[in-house]
Amino acid sequence: MRKRLLFVFNPRSGKGQIKNNLLDIIDTFVKGGYEVMVHPTQGPKDGYQMVKEMVQGMDLIVCSGGDGTLDEVVTALMEKKAAVPLGYIPAGSTNDFANSLDISKDMVAAARDIMEGQLYSCDVGAFNGDTFVYIAAFGLFTDVSYQTSQNLKNLLGHLAYVMEGAKRIFDVKSYWMKVETQDRLLEGEYIYGMITNSHSVGGFKNLTGSGVEMNDGLFEVTLIKKPKNLLELNEIIASLLNANDNTEMIDAFKTDRLTLESLESIPWTLDGEFGGEHTQVEITNKKQALDILLNPQQEQQAMVKE
Repeated sequence: MRKRLLFVFNPRSGKGQIKNNLLDIIDTFVKGGYEVMVHPTQGPKDGYQMVKEMVQGMDLIVCSGGDGTLDEVVTALMEKKAAVPLGYIPAGSTNDFANSLDISKDMVAAARDIMEGQLYSCDVGAFNGDTFVYIAAFGLFTDVSYQTSQNLKNLLGHLAYVMEGAKRIFDVKSYWMKVETQDRLLEGEYIYGMITNSHSVGGFKNLTGSGVEMNDGLFEVTLIKKPKNLLELNEIIASLLNANDNTEMIDAFKTDRLTLESLESIPWTLDGEFGGEHTQVEITNKKQALDILLNPQQEQQAMVKE
């Protein structure tokens, strides 16, 4: 009996480039021994619903799109507690998760890597009962992704994020927060915070620090305090660009779980999509909860990057 594969893709991601590769991708899956069910997503949460409905009858789930499409599919897999491996063909404008795992930007090559690959178990984040793949964030610029229209993303790619963010640079809001882990308690006024399992954020590498492992059960936490003057702002920027923590303006550490409390509701983004507004957030690392197919070379590269 042939194995069954559900292929979920966002036809609009990355300027709709999958349209030129779709037949070759499906042919690659068929040659790999799979009966393929193809589903182009029709709107937000459609990929999530399709995977929840169909996963029990599948031997492999493959998704193609940006980080938002990936987030929907992984969320469905986590909710169903399905022991079904995932393949990912990146097609968005940023693709931080794919960059972190060195997944090929050539869509047909990525499909072949899934067919020939080995399982790599990476961590997944739990956020107040929701799921995120590689980043939960609040504050400065975090709503840029879901406020920038898909058409603008398609036309301008990464520049769309930069342009939308640049319009807001002089209107920075800060939040008083209490942050608690198993071994620390922090209080401060922050303009930005990110809890990550990634080597790349917003297309920029090294912002999460060095020595990141995506399967170690630990998040990299970065909390940026509100600068009081231009000197402190430059200090923050220099620290981020140089991937060091030689500043008191940034609280950076690793942890497997943390709680964040605030005086007001704060908008959060999960993998670039709106994650709701919250006054209290509990975030937990689900160690090696996601089985993803990578070729052996990619699997080795994913272990540790300095």
